[in-house]
Amino acid sequence: MREQRRRADALRNSDRIVRAAITALQESGTGVPLEEIARRAGVGIATVYRRFGDRDGVIRASFETYFVEEIEPLVLAARDAADPRQGLAEALAAVVETLAAHRALLAAAREAGAFTVGIAERFVGPLGDVLAAAKARGLIRDDLLVRDLAAIVVMTLATVQMSAEDSTDHRRYLALLLDGTRPSDEPLPRLSCEGFFVKDAPGKCGPPPSTS
Repeated sequence: MREQRRRADALRNSDRIVRAAITALQESGTGVPLEEIARRAGVGIATVYRRFGDRDGVIRASFETYFVEEIEPLVLAARDAADPRQGLAEALAAVVETLAAHRALLAAAREAGAFTVGIAERFVGPLGDVLAAAKARGLIRDDLLVRDLAAIVVMTLATVQMSAEDSTDHRRYLALLLDGTRPSDEPLPRLSCEGFFVKDAPGKCGPPPSTS
């Protein structure tokens, strides 16, 4: 019983730290110190290090929590769209707008290596069914992958700058990227996955083919 109580306390501390970090970043920017996050969470700085290892660990956990709670519902809503292409476009736009509105968290996540195409792909994975439906109806290019949708999000958000809070440039670039998803007879170049190659099965990456 005592061990269960300790585990429950540890989980509650972790949750408080993560939520304090999200709020602190939003209110104070990327320079907020861990001591301030600990103070907001009502824990000692030693607890922060014990639970997350370092600042990057706190940021990664905070960004993942934010994705689960704020981004996944936007992605899942696309499944209800009558027009799957429109559903994809609206889901990606909503994801981009939500993350663009939390510039400090986004910037901190970039610095901590918590926002990459691979990580984004994990969270937009549920769009796979919507993408398949759009392909079946000829509404989108047939060689588009879920990873491409994740890359669109990452590339669009690369245009979001901390110094221009009133900028809407990301909407322009999202529109340009989405226009490139329309059906085309020109195939896309082969996709590599950080040194690995796509096999015959779409979206599956594996080692380069043997040259022997």
